[in-house]
Amino acid sequence: MPPSPPNDDLGTHHVSNQPMPQLSRDLWANDIALRGAIARNGGRADDLAAAGAVYGSAEMRQAAQEARRDPPRLIAFDRTGRRRDEVAYNQGYHHCLRVGAQQGYASVAWDGRPGGHVTHAAQVYMLSQVEPGTCCPLTMTYAAVPALRADANLAALWQPRLTAPDYDPSLCPVDQKHAATMGMAMTEKQGGSDVRANTTRARRDGDIYRLTGHKWFCSAPMSDGFLTLAYTDEGLTCFLVPRWLDGTRNTIRLRRLKDKLGNRANASAEIEYIDALAHRLGDEGAGVRTIIEMVHHTRLDTAIAPAGLMRAALSEAHWWVNGRKAFQRRLIDQPLMRTVLADLALDWEGALAAGLAMARAFDGPGAENRALARIGVALVKFLNNKRCVPVVAEAMEVLGGMGYIEETPMPMLYREAPLNGIWEGSGNVICLDILRTLAREPLAGAVLNHALDAARGANRHYDRALENHRARWPDLAGESEARWFAESLGTLLTMATLIETAPNAISDGYAATRLSGARGLVPGSVTGLDTDAILSRLG
Repeated sequence: MPPSPPNDDLGTHHVSNQPMPQLSRDLWANDIALRGAIARNGGRADDLAAAGAVYGSAEMRQAAQEARRDPPRLIAFDRTGRRRDEVAYNQGYHHCLRVGAQQGYASVAWDGRPGGHVTHAAQVYMLSQVEPGTCCPLTMTYAAVPALRADANLAALWQPRLTAPDYDPSLCPVDQKHAATMGMAMTEKQGGSDVRANTTRARRDGDIYRLTGHKWFCSAPMSDGFLTLAYTDEGLTCFLVPRWLDGTRNTIRLRRLKDKLGNRANASAEIEYIDALAHRLGDEGAGVRTIIEMVHHTRLDTAIAPAGLMRAALSEAHWWVNGRKAFQRRLIDQPLMRTVLADLALDWEGALAAGLAMARAFDGPGAENRALARIGVALVKFLNNKRCVPVVAEAMEVLGGMGYIEETPMPMLYREAPLNGIWEGSGNVICLDILRTLAREPLAGAVLNHALDAARGANRHYDRALENHRARWPDLAGESEARWFAESLGTLLTMATLIETAPNAISDGYAATRLSGARGLVPGSVTGLDTDAILSRLG
């Protein structure tokens, strides 16, 4: 039953000029840009229509709010002093995770039907708008599947459960579950992104291994298993560490939960392996090569998630300006406001288009698509996340003081905005990875150049910017210019995608403001945009 309308006659005053909150919003039906991108990139519209209605429902939004309001709690011991090493979550968290799993967030990419990765990426985009914290365990579950191909026996046990479109939070060994989740624990305090500085050790114990060491970050510590790295005598090696054994807990100690800026509904922990049972995944000494498949797929999600955060912030801002008046005019009718929102919307449109185009490369067959996915997802992850923070901040400002109030979604979105730029490779790591990929994999450069050249002739700003880029860097940039190089390439790749897929108002506006240099430094310091056409797509 829908809630009764609140009373707006408060005796001392009548509540007016305050738009009624959006209790539900269909994330598919109300997103013309998403629907068009899915049609062009081969995603599954029927599946996403169902998911968008559920994700945007009032029930889902309420569950998400409860999951954030009542954050996870570490239960290290029970009342008798026996170890528990568990995390207690609000039921809203379990609800969001169950809905995401049942809608196919972690499974659609692996069911053998066309368009799986595009459909998955669209799910990331939509769920990120409602409860980004639950995206983390679902993303790692999705991304673990290709890494498991390094061991047929482990894949046979784990893959059917990781790809089951359901959620099973029961505490028992994986062979007793119908669905499972997978986490990841690589980072150690002394090394960070430099995993070769890790000190966790693995010793052989018959057909298994025993791990001892400390991990500085382990997201989703209640997952059924974890992919992790540890040293054997042969070098850094990848392992799968199950959380439950036959009737007993594996010796994975949860030392504390991280008190994070955002991602409040999701637990991130420091953990210790104390002679923990582990199964080797891949050859000894090949740990980075094995786990990089998981990292590669999680990067797709961190590339598309900022588009979802931008979309959510702009939707809220657009709703506000349509229902709010100032100085006898609706905010949406004021030229400066329209220019600001239209300028911000171009970053969202570009992020969505480029993210789904890279997901299409993940779906495509052959070495060329794989190479494009490898270089393209790094470029898109870098650029989308660098644009996300200012877009969300400006959208928050549109609401004035209300945007700073926790009763609106804006503070949550603002706290989430930097996250995907840090996880799975921060900005400098990604830029250096881009340089390495182009230096070591000639096919990656070739397919990227082909994509860029295919867009020539449609927009003079693009053509000139591409020529300027190649004149500035006839080969690779030096390390000190890696960010400039990556930003330039990422912007060109985004524009090439918009030329292929977007209406002229979007692609021409993006080129004129992002590639020509004819703008100021802050959002909204532009001119000449077709604001009517751009804002009509915000819905």
